[in-house]
Amino acid sequence: MTDLQDAARRVLSANDRGGYTVPTPRLYPFQWNWDSAFVAMGFALFDVERAVTELEWLVRGQWADGMIPHIVFHQPSDSYFPGPDVWRTPHTPVPTSGITQPPVFAMALKAILDAARQKKVQLEPGRIARLFDAALAFHRWWYAARDPDGTGLVALLHPWESGSDNSPAWDAALARVPVTTTTPVRRKDTGHVDAAMRPRDEDYARFIHLVDLYADCGWDPVEQWRRTPFRIADIQTTAILARAGEDLAAVADGLGRTDEASEIRAMVVRSRTALAGAWRDALGRFVSRDLVSREDVTAPTQASFLPLLALDLAPARRDAAEREMRGWCEGLAVAFPSTPRSSPHFEAKRYWRGPVWAVINWLLIDGLERNGLAEFAADLRQGTVAAIERVGFCEYFDPVTGEGCGGEGFSWTAAAYLHFTAMSART
Repeated sequence: MTDLQDAARRVLSANDRGGYTVPTPRLYPFQWNWDSAFVAMGFALFDVERAVTELEWLVRGQWADGMIPHIVFHQPSDSYFPGPDVWRTPHTPVPTSGITQPPVFAMALKAILDAARQKKVQLEPGRIARLFDAALAFHRWWYAARDPDGTGLVALLHPWESGSDNSPAWDAALARVPVTTTTPVRRKDTGHVDAAMRPRDEDYARFIHLVDLYADCGWDPVEQWRRTPFRIADIQTTAILARAGEDLAAVADGLGRTDEASEIRAMVVRSRTALAGAWRDALGRFVSRDLVSREDVTAPTQASFLPLLALDLAPARRDAAEREMRGWCEGLAVAFPSTPRSSPHFEAKRYWRGPVWAVINWLLIDGLERNGLAEFAADLRQGTVAAIERVGFCEYFDPVTGEGCGGEGFSWTAAAYLHFTAMSART
């Protein structure tokens, strides 16, 4: 084990709160949904039991309808806004937010089981069955609550649900959202990191309006769907859901849950068909769909290529996607950018409007390898590892300079480093 791999493990240990992991102290002092899934996959490389525990703590916040919230507030903290008093969710004994995040959970469960087999670690079957049931309920919730018309593309009702909070992909839809007149916005994030790296105040005022609106709906999914001004059929989330569905079906097979495996695979087929229909030849990439304006979301972002994670592209389409992706990487210190430098919305250091995220590269690399683009995948992996080795386990990276940005000692960046270096060791 290298010194930096040991340092990555120390990051995870430092952010461990006795069963769940915070992304980084102060800035994100609670348990986040997709952060914890990536962290669990990092733990699985050296501590399978701890990886299982990470997911078990996350589902303590699962709602009765199957939704796993994007934040679980296990312990109080005054360093983050909005806290439980703003969310006003009554659904579980432990306070939670009222929205979700990309469903990486089942991917983590499959990775943990694979690691346990490889390391010959015996896991109590009941624990795995309970996590499988939680994951299946989560997937069922996505298709019932966020795709009521059965299109195969699941929708987001809040930018935070994408994980890509202030992405240019949301600019047009977010402009329809009023600024809050109910809840005062008391930002804490800009007290921890440079405000130039964070979403703008006007973004937060609209984010909180949506929280207030959904709280007024009593967090009822049907009422939220009816009343929201923000409803995006998102290719990134759908791609992750479909890929996670493939993994969940494999877990079902291993548990002898034949009927559930068939149900999950039917969900995956529906989403894969819809994702394939989201390709645009003229752009050389995939697009999301604004379900309010009924227009394509053509802003170029990292989501434009996440469907590679779940699809097996025909050669012409695969080659077009690779050309477009490589074009975005030209002249950068580190790739893959969350918005290309050619976009008028590109900002190298502002959160999801340009910076490089190690976990997005994790997903993109999986998608590239799935589609036979192993050389490009290796380039992206090596570039990400080099960036981390230069500046440490930062939240994200400036693609132009390679500078580390956002929070420091970041859990999912440490997990990604462990994942990438383990992959390199196997090749």
